[in-house]
Amino acid sequence: MAEPEKIPEPAPRRIFQERQRITALPLYFEGFLSIRRAQHQDFEQYWTELRGTTLFFYSNKKTPTYLEKLELTNLTSVVNVYPDEKCGAQFILMLRNEKVELKVEDYDSGEEWKGFILTVTQLSVPVCISLLPGQLIKLHDVLEKEKKRRTAVEESSSASLSTEETNNGDYVNILNTMPECFYAVSRQKAIEMLEKNPSWGNLILRPGSDSKNYSVTIRQVIDGPCIKHYRVMNMGKGYTIELARPVICPSLRDVIDYFVNQTQGSLKPFVTHTYDNKLAELSLEHAPRDMHPAIVSQPRAKPPRRPMPEKETAPLQQYPVARYVHETPGKEMKKRVKRQAADRQRANQPL
Repeated sequence: MAEPEKIPEPAPRRIFQERQRITALPLYFEGFLSIRRAQHQDFEQYWTELRGTTLFFYSNKKTPTYLEKLELTNLTSVVNVYPDEKCGAQFILMLRNEKVELKVEDYDSGEEWKGFILTVTQLSVPVCISLLPGQLIKLHDVLEKEKKRRTAVEESSSASLSTEETNNGDYVNILNTMPECFYAVSRQKAIEMLEKNPSWGNLILRPGSDSKNYSVTIRQVIDGPCIKHYRVMNMGKGYTIELARPVICPSLRDVIDYFVNQTQGSLKPFVTHTYDNKLAELSLEHAPRDMHPAIVSQPRAKPPRRPMPEKETAPLQQYPVARYVHETPGKEMKKRVKRQAADRQRANQPL
């Protein structure tokens, strides 16, 4: 009886190329890593790849599509945990909105993971990690690649704002087709904008890390402030929101509408406020005097200070030096009065 033919497994190079296409980020480090989030009690082991500043978790080495990912740009610190020696190396990633526990089988692997994570997030090779010379060389190589990648992303993001597209012979600025909540900012800048001005909205559309796609950053307050990011893939004739079940939208405006409608309006596009000058003047007239911005923020202007006049010094009298020094002011004044009286007397005498 003939044995059934085995389905050929995808080649490692093909898996790598597929993951590269999906993530659009360079691979820096990979290996098995156990992860436990706050809402879970047990660790779950994944084949993990560090691409850019993101950890991608796969069910095994040969799966081209990741199950979930963890963005590390908002990493604040890495805390070591020292459990029983049988548990291997364990450490905690302290993120701005959550903490995630990671575990590996041995101490050396844990040091290597921490070294790569800190290098790409802090853009510097950590000195507190005990690594071999060859491992340090790899970290310096990754550091240079990550710096070049970020520089290219910033340049492409700024260049996309000045490009124009041709449509039926007419030039149309690409910004005219963008939603009002689109800002050419980085992930960290988008987070700062949402945190500083929550009344302006809680959803920002921004360029993706690869400059070809886009990302949606939202901020919600449930049990506490929570920041989330969603990748929006540019498919040429439409856009795909990367969710558990991908959502296809014909335009970026429809992408924003999808988030707003699905949350029943709890998500609102972030739009900066601009005020008309006349309306601002009217509001100032009816405002209480102690709250008037012009009075509170601008102290009364002081009159310009006049320059101090220079002191005029009287010319020195033509007296001998010895007599001028030793005579007292009283004697000198008496003599000056006598001379002035004699001068007046001679002036009154007839010729």
